[in-house]
Amino acid sequence: MLPQIGFNNGVPIDEEYFIKNIAGKHNSDIAVLLYPDDIPRGIKFMEDKEAMFRSRLALENLPPIKGLYKLTKWIDDRGLKRAAVTNAPKPNAELMISKLGLKDFFDVVILGSDCERAKPYPDPYLKALEVLQVSKDHTFVCEDSVSGIKAGVAAGMPVVGLTTRNPESVLMEANPTILIKDYEDPKLWEALEELDKRIGSSKTSA
Repeated sequence: MLPQIGFNNGVPIDEEYFIKNIAGKHNSDIAVLLYPDDIPRGIKFMEDKEAMFRSRLALENLPPIKGLYKLTKWIDDRGLKRAAVTNAPKPNAELMISKLGLKDFFDVVILGSDCERAKPYPDPYLKALEVLQVSKDHTFVCEDSVSGIKAGVAAGMPVVGLTTRNPESVLMEANPTILIKDYEDPKLWEALEELDKRIGSSKTSA
């Protein structure tokens, strides 16, 4: 859609530009980037972009990241609280969660637009902690964008970074606790196994 409006002199943006300026950012921030002198026009463009995304997504399959349902089962089996925290518009978030069969999985969906500041600020994650009534010391975050990782880190939570969309070198700049290629990555399951051991040990001590 960007070449159609003459952005970048009609030359399509490359992956590097997308990762640096667009990936994971809130639509209002992208609107300012596209139309710094005409924000309402930028907002309208982003709304049109999201409508196109939803129409295509509704017609296509949305393959889950490998190991997703293994992780959701692990979470379910332990009765953990969970929130979806996203910068996506509400219709997009609802559609994606529904297509992945996770409608009943999340206790709450927190949108960047519902907060004073969206990611990369910590506000959406802090709101999730407040709504779920949990401590940052007993949570972990899964994120695939620089802005998302920065938000989780700023909220004081350990962040599992996913290299499903962005290069490892770029994500590392945001300082995740660990980086994994997908939810089947042995690094993730070693960490979760260690967590289980610690929980078992604390129960025994008690």
